[in-house]
Amino acid sequence: MGDAEGGETEFPLCSRKGCRQPARWVLVWNNPKVHTPDRRKTWLACDEHRAYLADFLTLRGFLR
Repeated sequence: MGDAEGGETEFPLCSRKGCRQPARWVLVWNNPKVHTPDRRKTWLACDEHRAYLADFLTLRGFLR
């Protein structure tokens, strides 16, 4: 898996902007205004950003 600088990482990273921590959670979401009901998108989250990303998606009704 590559990183933003084109190097290699040994593990997936958190999807929170600027975070370089290993992801330990997968948040599955769907924007019903844009995606078909069966379409699923994923964000990866570290322990520190799991709640932040889940809250962001929940407020918009996107978290599945």
